[in-house]
Amino acid sequence: MTIQTAKLSDPAVRAFVTAVNAHDREGFLHLLAPGATMSDDGRDRDLAEWIEREIFSTHGHLEVDNESRGGRAFLARYRNDTWGEMRTRWSFTVTDDGRISRFETGQA
Repeated sequence: MTIQTAKLSDPAVRAFVTAVNAHDREGFLHLLAPGATMSDDGRDRDLAEWIEREIFSTHGHLEVDNESRGGRAFLARYRNDTWGEMRTRWSFTVTDDGRISRFETGQA
């Protein structure tokens, strides 16, 4: 059962999912803390290159199935024009000022 984006517990994570689904690159980048990092399937990736390839140029979309860690982790169905749909896991580190300093994703 999908959780509506507006009902996600953590404000930064909710804004992240909203920006991904709206294909809002500017809004997405605004959520990130300076020097933010990410990993995909356990490997650190170049953040700018990854978000362009996996989210924005390929129409990425998240449907969150469940959340944990106070809303800072979730399982979702993620799809884009390159890979189709897959079950994925996501986790986030959020700074005191509410910006995302790191996110990790991968197949679930």
